[in-house]
Amino acid sequence: MLASSVLAFLGVSALVIVTPGPDTAVTVRNALLGGRAGGICTALGVAVGQAVWAFATSLGIVALLVASEPLFLAVKYAGAAYLVWLGLHALRAAWRPGESGEGATAARPARRLGRGAAFRQGLVSDLGNPKMAVFFASLLPQFVPAGQPAFTAFLALGLVFSLMTFAWLAAYAVAVAKAGDVLRRPRIRRAIEGVTGALLVGLGLRIAAEQR
Repeated sequence: MLASSVLAFLGVSALVIVTPGPDTAVTVRNALLGGRAGGICTALGVAVGQAVWAFATSLGIVALLVASEPLFLAVKYAGAAYLVWLGLHALRAAWRPGESGEGATAARPARRLGRGAAFRQGLVSDLGNPKMAVFFASLLPQFVPAGQPAFTAFLALGLVFSLMTFAWLAAYAVAVAKAGDVLRRPRIRRAIEGVTGALLVGLGLRIAAEQR
């Protein structure tokens, strides 16, 4: 029973993790801005955010969040606003005059994203998504075998999910970094900034508009 529950959990988790979402968009953008280190630090921030959600689920805090409409909405709108802010920032960078370097003799190099900022963006992106709370609260209980301590089982499953997420997003970051010389060409970089910016704004608006 324990082995089958773990295997089922791993399968469901893998399907959820590989589905692109806000965390993936932030990681790819930051890998472009900060290289491999920036992308990996973003992935680490996302994974730490998920570990926090897992710990909160184990303590029953997530259940209180889901049950409290005002608190849930506050987290949802704060997270949505943060994604929109990141998206608008990316769009501004994409359309800033002189960034492409086309026809410009003194185009300024884009400022490289620091590791601390990358980690913070990944962390806030994940903690600001209350759907993670709903996800953990609804998913984890289904895979806890009878007779197992709920706190330990919830925390263990949540940490496994976080590690899987980190591995997947870190792989994204490495792939983007390997193509960095091409992707950081001014015109291509501006195009990617524009696409990811629009995607982040759209995801933020969708989170704000979605019902539970």
